[in-house]
Amino acid sequence: MTRTATVQRNTAETQIRVELNLDGTGQAHFVTGIGFFDHMLDQIARHGLIDLSIDAKGDLHIDGHHTVEDVGITLGQAFAQALGDKRGITRYGHAYVPLDEALSRVVLDCSGRPGLHMDVTFTAGSIGQLDTQLVFEFFQGFVNHAGVSLHIDNLKGHNAHHQCETIFKAFARALRMAVTPDPRAAGTIPSTKGSL
Repeated sequence: MTRTATVQRNTAETQIRVELNLDGTGQAHFVTGIGFFDHMLDQIARHGLIDLSIDAKGDLHIDGHHTVEDVGITLGQAFAQALGDKRGITRYGHAYVPLDEALSRVVLDCSGRPGLHMDVTFTAGSIGQLDTQLVFEFFQGFVNHAGVSLHIDNLKGHNAHHQCETIFKAFARALRMAVTPDPRAAGTIPSTKGSL
């Protein structure tokens, strides 16, 4: 069964189209109008081995908030659609990722219950055209619509670019682990409740 999805979200503030394949090879295409954000989305595709295409047009003349948040929302919707009933997945994922002086840890659960705990103090207010406050908004949008519990901790780092990149790479690796089929649990829902 293919684990793919295409989701389109159109509002007065943004027009977004997301296509993903959870069983891809990391093929990526991004046009959001925010260069560093595209770079971070690329980390999700490459390190998560997810084929991911995102085209977003937003009201960047105001700022990047609506675009970044709505990409998170739409990606979360596509993720939930592609994952289906979660039968046979590993469910939990975790990763530590370093980049030079920076180190981040991400732990997640495809639980069906949205939740975000993010302990990150960025050392700069922006990285390129990306306001670092919007990293939280992206992940909040994602978890709310993907039904994922997500813990993000930046443990070390004094370069904001490195801090952010370790977060997105660790998220990608944790996501990859969580959605990987568990051969010992093939065909079963990984929960005592019988559903997620």
